[in-house]
Amino acid sequence: MLGSLVLMLSCKDDFLDRQPEGQFSEGDVATLDGVNGLLLGAYTMVPGGGLTGQTWHNDIHNWVFNLASDDALKGTDAGDQPEQSFIEAYDFQSFNVHIRDKWRGLYKGVAATNNVITTLEKVEDATDEQKQQIIAEARFLRGLFHFEARKMWRMPTYINDEAFDLNDLESTKVPNDVEIWPFIEADFEAAAAVLPESQGDVGRPTRWAAMAFLAKAKMYQGWNSDGSANTAKLQEAKTILDDILDNGPFSLVDNFQDNFLVATRNNSESIFEVQYAINSASGDAANRGIGLAHPYTDPWGCCGFYQVSQNLVNAYKTESGLPMLDTFDNEDVPATVDETTTLSDYTGPLDPRIDHTVGRPGILYKGFKIYQTDFVRDLTYAGPFFSMKHVAEPEAFGQGGWGNLSANNYRIMRLDMIILWLAEAEVELGDLERARELVNMIRTRAANPEGFVPLATQGEERNDFTIVDGQYAANYEISTYDTPWTDQDLARDAVRFESRLEFAMEGHRFFDLQRWGVAAEVLNAYIQSESEHRTYLQGSSFEENKNEFFPIPIEAIDRSALDGQPTLTQDPAY
Repeated sequence: MLGSLVLMLSCKDDFLDRQPEGQFSEGDVATLDGVNGLLLGAYTMVPGGGLTGQTWHNDIHNWVFNLASDDALKGTDAGDQPEQSFIEAYDFQSFNVHIRDKWRGLYKGVAATNNVITTLEKVEDATDEQKQQIIAEARFLRGLFHFEARKMWRMPTYINDEAFDLNDLESTKVPNDVEIWPFIEADFEAAAAVLPESQGDVGRPTRWAAMAFLAKAKMYQGWNSDGSANTAKLQEAKTILDDILDNGPFSLVDNFQDNFLVATRNNSESIFEVQYAINSASGDAANRGIGLAHPYTDPWGCCGFYQVSQNLVNAYKTESGLPMLDTFDNEDVPATVDETTTLSDYTGPLDPRIDHTVGRPGILYKGFKIYQTDFVRDLTYAGPFFSMKHVAEPEAFGQGGWGNLSANNYRIMRLDMIILWLAEAEVELGDLERARELVNMIRTRAANPEGFVPLATQGEERNDFTIVDGQYAANYEISTYDTPWTDQDLARDAVRFESRLEFAMEGHRFFDLQRWGVAAEVLNAYIQSESEHRTYLQGSSFEENKNEFFPIPIEAIDRSALDGQPTLTQDPAY
């Protein structure tokens, strides 16, 4: 994952009941090289490592769990991976394998970071400065793993290096009876205090990355469960976000799509990326966790998961260049599903980000081939639209198996996120004009015509097409907010809508609705609308004060037993 090194970790099904995997004997690793190897092993857990086979259960994109948002549909066909269908329908069960394996993978990562820190205490051939750097990177990763857990579960447990003992099988059996946000913040704060401003190896966190995740943790605490603002936390986040925006070495890239291409990885906008190899003989360094979420046609051939909702497609409609905040879902952006279609038949104005986010019939897909219905496994099940941000462009297709067709890095922290989080904070803290200015920075970039998808016509062969000079694939119309914002509710809606458009299908939407305290309102309205197209959603509902979080896996509770009693307790909502 870092440089050319990849550390392979073994995996069993009984973490939290046995010694954490991916470890060597203490004598082998109690050296500087040995502990650096352990640290590298912890990095390999970030994409969702530690699970054999079904890596998508714990993929860092969280695409399986974003199926519970209004952006995404399970896709493929009704019979494949039915436990994803339960998540899509808000039937969250403590024995669901995806929920179970998310817990397993994250806490394997926690164990790996704690093993780095405890082993380092025995290392004699490292300087104090080297030890401090290693601990800082380990604490950054530990904060990240626990942060992901806190997004998933209302009351996960926090396991630190003080409790962790490689030789004590009981050391990870820690109760989940305290709020872990303070511990997550402490990890990121400690990392930020030591990490350098830049790193020689891409993929290692900098001080700026630690600060960004600290701000993100505060943003997640910025709203109470009833949707009211926690202004103290938002002010803390704002201070950090201002610092990153004003003093950090980052700038928005010119074209929106450069955040989703292999050729433009680790660019000026990137703060922290999960790194994947373009070529890997075994495929293990490629982005296999999202391997199922690829078009059903060649060259992928598997598997058609992670399709796009009609609701999200409709969100990209514009009126006078601006989003239709309240009325976007009143009428659909249609998609012609005739297999011979070569041009889109929708002529209404659209935000140009749609065609870098959604595969639509008749539109050039990733500069590779014109999207047609052969991209979809079962058109009657989940409709004609497909995801695309995570898919690699053809120039970056690697060797060594279908998994390497997705060697695209995951940009988990970018400057556009900093800008829109800051806009959120400014709305709640009362500076609506600053919020408008920040949103317009994002919209100005999106309006760059150099990034518009060109019109392409189908050739005689399926993979052949011709670009039509000077014409775009759709009627792209986008403008900035030029009227001062004086209404806080309107400003809030505009910022949140912008976040949806900018980050759609990146695995954030469900958790955004959760943290804003609006999930029940938004998602029940979505179900009512989307079920008109996807009839299998009829009868589903989002239960407020329950479905915002997932149940703790029953396996984790059973295996947490200490002296005959489980140390973990289930979320009372379940």
